[in-house]
Amino acid sequence: MKTDFSAAMRQALQLVRSQDVMEATRVIQRALLDRTNDASPPEAARESRPFPALGSAATLEAAAQPAPERTASGGEAEVGARRALSANPVVTRIEPLKTDLGAAVRQAVQLVRAQEVMEATRVIQRALLDRTRDASPPEAPRAGRPFPVFGTAETAAQPAPERTARAEDAPTPRQSSGRKRRPLGEVVDLLRQANLPGVGRGAAQVLGLRTPPAVAVPEGSAFHTRSFSCATGSRDYKLYVPSRAQGRALPLVVMLHGCSQNPDDFAVGTGMNALAEEMGFLVAYPRQPSSANMSACWNWFDLAHQTRGEGEPAILAGLTRAVMAEFAVDPARIYVAGLSAGGAMAAIMGATYPDLYAAAGVHSGLPHGAASDLPSGLMAMRGGMNGARTSRATGQVRTIVFHGAGDRVVNPSNAAAILADARAALPGGAQELIQDGTAGGRAYTRTVVTNGRGAAHAEFWSVDGLGHAWSGGRPEGSFTDAKGPDASREMLRFFLEKAAH
Repeated sequence: MKTDFSAAMRQALQLVRSQDVMEATRVIQRALLDRTNDASPPEAARESRPFPALGSAATLEAAAQPAPERTASGGEAEVGARRALSANPVVTRIEPLKTDLGAAVRQAVQLVRAQEVMEATRVIQRALLDRTRDASPPEAPRAGRPFPVFGTAETAAQPAPERTARAEDAPTPRQSSGRKRRPLGEVVDLLRQANLPGVGRGAAQVLGLRTPPAVAVPEGSAFHTRSFSCATGSRDYKLYVPSRAQGRALPLVVMLHGCSQNPDDFAVGTGMNALAEEMGFLVAYPRQPSSANMSACWNWFDLAHQTRGEGEPAILAGLTRAVMAEFAVDPARIYVAGLSAGGAMAAIMGATYPDLYAAAGVHSGLPHGAASDLPSGLMAMRGGMNGARTSRATGQVRTIVFHGAGDRVVNPSNAAAILADARAALPGGAQELIQDGTAGGRAYTRTVVTNGRGAAHAEFWSVDGLGHAWSGGRPEGSFTDAKGPDASREMLRFFLEKAAH
């Protein structure tokens, strides 16, 4: 732990005594972040961990936190809010540290003086988690599986770093003295794997620990681990190769997970590998590391990651081309899809690389250019864009959208905005067909936008009773709902349909 941690605790204690509890919270959060950066092992050395979105996510998509009811405003609050967004695109509003928790700060000071710095860290983390949990009671989760949230438990006590750190630059973890304790990095990993109660405001109570789901690999198929690097950055990824891959050029689907998910979790939850084996296509699962975003969210809300040739879009496009270079891929049948934050990034990829991706699938996501910073990101998630977008997709790429009518994390109006972008590419010749149906025990409304030749250019599935979760997903994965139409199969059906242009 950094030697100035004690000074930070003393400063926080003085701030609490002077009733400046907001600043005390920030001081403690910065100190904990410094401790995490110094203690956590390099990201590249960690094993894959499961998610919670947005997954979009989110969430697109602070510990188990959905979109807040209001955003921070004003000079100091806005600065703190902007820092928080780089760690998690969806964060709960910063609530003041409760005055009676000054005792926790005093206890932490005493523990630091006694060289019990790990215990001091835990005391502060528990105090901040209690603060988040007490802000508002969580909503009742769906039986057997919580709805997705944007972020993980450690972000309730940690702000975003001022800049991202490369995994290879991460310091070597330090060993604590005295009795055997878990390194803080391991504690953070365990918190990241925790089952969380839902997306209720302030929900941060850890209910248990999730184990990474096992990914089935049929005989003759493979689930490779790869890494891609370019001038704008690097990402690890998993690649599923079906058993019937030899001797022919296959379609490729790039799947972008939600916040705090990982490739294995997303593969299991969506069941995409099973479909790849059935239909014969490759699936790539890029992994967002915590060094790029504290909650493993794709940075859809940041202007630096919304443009062709820059940031994460450039990395993901380069990764896609790397798969094409290694395997026989049909260049006319390359697709991108994602959930929550991954869904928002899929929309960005379709908008910025229409020459690379033939179609995009957006589940519980937001449109390209929906936000440029924390306030606009939170507003967009609540459905308050009001036309104030940084950019708009041209609608060239065929797009299929899934969104729960009961999504309280990302407002369904975002799905309508994505559909509007797609419709705008067909001036005068667009026709619209609306169908009502039932699948998997849930009613849905399917809107199909066709071009002048009658080919489907866009689809929007609004699923009744579905929250912020992958429709028709597998319960072994996180942030899935087994009920409703099978989003994975419908996306593949849409992708592989031959478009007549």
